[in-house]
Amino acid sequence: MGIRRPALSTAVAAALIGSLGVPIVAGTASAKDGATTVREDFDGDGYQDVAVAAPGAKVGGHTWAGYITISYGSAHGLDPARTTVITQDTPGVPGVSGDNQVFGYAMISRDLDGDGLTDLAVVARDYRPEENVSGSVIVLWGRKTGISGQDAVRIGAPANAEVGDDITAGDFDDDGHVDLFLRNGEDYDFHDVLYGPFGRDGLPAREQQVQVYSTDNSINNTATGDFNGDGIEDLATFYVYENHAEGGKLWLGTKTGLSTVPQRLNSAAGTAVADFDRDGYADLATRIFPNGDTEATEEDPGTVKIYYGSASGPSQTRTQTITQNTAGVPGVSEKGDQFGGRLSAGDANGDGYPDLAVGVPGEAIGTKAKAGAVVLLKGGKGGLSGTGAQAFHQDTAGVPGVAESGDVFGASVRLLDVTGDGKADLVAGAPGENLGSVVNGGAVWQLRGAASGLTASKSVAENPTDIGAPATRALFGENLSSDNGSGTVIP
Repeated sequence: MGIRRPALSTAVAAALIGSLGVPIVAGTASAKDGATTVREDFDGDGYQDVAVAAPGAKVGGHTWAGYITISYGSAHGLDPARTTVITQDTPGVPGVSGDNQVFGYAMISRDLDGDGLTDLAVVARDYRPEENVSGSVIVLWGRKTGISGQDAVRIGAPANAEVGDDITAGDFDDDGHVDLFLRNGEDYDFHDVLYGPFGRDGLPAREQQVQVYSTDNSINNTATGDFNGDGIEDLATFYVYENHAEGGKLWLGTKTGLSTVPQRLNSAAGTAVADFDRDGYADLATRIFPNGDTEATEEDPGTVKIYYGSASGPSQTRTQTITQNTAGVPGVSEKGDQFGGRLSAGDANGDGYPDLAVGVPGEAIGTKAKAGAVVLLKGGKGGLSGTGAQAFHQDTAGVPGVAESGDVFGASVRLLDVTGDGKADLVAGAPGENLGSVVNGGAVWQLRGAASGLTASKSVAENPTDIGAPATRALFGENLSSDNGSGTVIP
């Protein structure tokens, strides 16, 4: 389920979080990518950086205007002093802040113009009283001096069209340039692939339309990865209708772009992609809908299912199911835990095998309901397992703060090598975190990667008050770049 947004009308909230209250998950990985490849380095210094959204923030007097922050990595980890706040009022950013625009409600970090620096594509929405929906995708260009609004540009169709839904990145034609898949206009049945490199005017090298819908449903998830091991990234799209999971489709990448005849996949409530067993095929990790019921995720204990890659794509026979009742996994499956509420892949222990961070935002810590936790599952020759799994929350020794009811720690997760030591660090958000008297201000944490997996030693936290940004109901940390996840109910 998506975040409860009491400040919004029912119609606006429904539009924001989709027919299910489920914004898009965008898992991405390729079997040929190294586990420590720097993909989110906006200033080119070799350290991964973190983009954080605060979609609920009031900006310039506008409710639900939203803002994003960029925190730059270093050997010492994240530092509030090196954090930049960007809104639609930032000089150079197209448009202006407005009610219900939720700037940053989806973000993709990739090098779009091919200059070697990571760029950030940010989705903003605009909700009108007559319930017509428009939107835009704004690209903030990576620079040696860091991201700013300078030369920022809209891409895709003009503003006022339905642009940005389901945004996902991959190299679907294997030309070495990043491509974007997204809704890009009024024709509901089709989405566009905008093939890179993108010019600084926002124009792609070419475009392709793909008929993604054949029935009256909607996309709730996407994922990209080289699932069949041919060296070209593929696209997976997943569908829902009302309260029913409607399966998925696999669009294979080819030298000429995405194929137009998809293969069938099972449904997914959330995704992450990596070659967990290093066999040359990207694997698809998913959270499954309980009994196919899309409205039952809030009360669901949570189940993660992995479909291992094969020459024909994600295997339907070589699969693995992991819950909190799996041997070695900390905790016990309980109603409302939402194990798998967010998923992210990365090599936390530096052994060359990607691991999986699993958000458990509904986890109770003692008597504190929905305080939230994150579990790390470790990859290996046989794939993911519960062996050596770790759990962290705000009451873990060394983690800043204290677990409280409704924090939903783990509502967003990313594994990124922020410190540049070859081990992915965990960045986790708790958008329900209260900051003193400030309700739902939100915060993010960085836990370092280590030979044992993750460690709370030297972990740090950052929240809006640390950086002088709007805090009241900001939901800071509800979304991290390239973690456009399935959302979490804020009590």
